Amino acid sequence: MRLVRWTPDDLVRRLDDVVAVYGEAMNYRADLLEARRGYIATHVRRPGFRAVASLTSEGHLAGFGYGYLGAPGQWWHDQVHRALDGAARRRWLADCFEVVELHVRPPAQGHGLGARQLTALLTMASGSTTLLSTPEADERRSRAWRLYRRFGFVDVLRHFQFPGDERPFGILGRDLPLTPQSPPDRAASAPGPDTP
Repeated sequence: MRLVRWTPDDLVRRLDDVVAVYGEAMNYRADLLEARRGYIATHVRRPGFRAVASLTSEGHLAGFGYGYLGAPGQWWHDQVHRALDGAARRRWLADCFEVVELHVRPPAQGHGLGARQLTALLTMASGSTTLLSTPEADERRSRAWRLYRRFGFVDVLRHFQFPGDERPFGILGRDLPLTPQSPPDRAASAPGPDTP
């Protein structure tokens, strides 16, 4: 498995694969995936955009992650902004890198790909904080929640409802930069991303 840094053009070229991995990882319906395709294509133009991908030796996409600097006028940023008080807004949103997507195909999960992707993404990220949202789940059983806790993410909002999604989400955050001491040992020993 090879971890690579993606440019915006790299992600757009592989958009079909990205949407397929997203759908498998999130178990979303086909109609939701088509809507998501358009959003992802516009995200690559956001300031501070960073992306990574995990590729098999045959070049198949096993996982990916991307994010950018959050700003007023962005849907996710504005939803979270409205739910926070003034102090929390200043703490978390003033200079924030939003981890928008971080996914691994289910058959490839459990082998450290998510940790390597998150390490690479946060190492490249600009901003003084990072935020992400993830569906609420049993933290002891959910691979995603265990990963984020190992990386030092803390609760910012819990059981948050985004319009159009019936599931509650946790909004989690941590400070940046990601230092060599801050990722878990398994992720810290992972090689950095190659340039494709």
